[in-house]
Amino acid sequence: MKNPITILVSLFLTGCTVMGIRSSEEAPYSLLSESGNIQIRLYPPVLVAETLIESSYAESGSIGFKRLAGYIFGGNVQKQQMAMTSPVLREAASETIAMTAPVLQQKKGNQWVMTFVMSSIYTLDTLPKPLDDQVIIKQMPAKKVAVLRYSGSLNQERIAEKSQVLLAWLAQNHFKQLSESRSAAYDPPWTLPFLRRNEVHVDVE
Repeated sequence: MKNPITILVSLFLTGCTVMGIRSSEEAPYSLLSESGNIQIRLYPPVLVAETLIESSYAESGSIGFKRLAGYIFGGNVQKQQMAMTSPVLREAASETIAMTAPVLQQKKGNQWVMTFVMSSIYTLDTLPKPLDDQVIIKQMPAKKVAVLRYSGSLNQERIAEKSQVLLAWLAQNHFKQLSESRSAAYDPPWTLPFLRRNEVHVDVE
């Protein structure tokens, strides 16, 4: 029998996502500039729920997603269900700050941070408190982010490849890099690869 959380997530996200149509709220931002498939965005302060996973990259996706999905589907003190917001962010855990979000990526063994951006309807005072102490709530400050958008598979090799492209572009265009890269996924794994929206994010000055 399937895990109830898996069933809930499937029912919540399925809809038309196989065909690449998204209905969930997206983290807000202002577009500052654009060059091909690379954008410079300004993100306002946002609330996030995040969790630290000690596992391989391949396994961390499932573990982290189920843990955070459990929180938004009622695993909180108020037993309140909340809407999913995209993207889902994942990065290597920081060497110095174990639960940074969703920013600095300095590989520390097999530790990964997965982050859900919470709906803009909530504040720190109104956002439900997680029952799982492995789910951390925090407010992220405003930040300027360089973004490279691509479709296809979402795996370590592809993320590393796209990260190098973005970092080279930043160097060529004299942007100061403030973080390592992190992945941003807008679709569930069953979405057809060529219809997926994937991104690599790097904070810049």
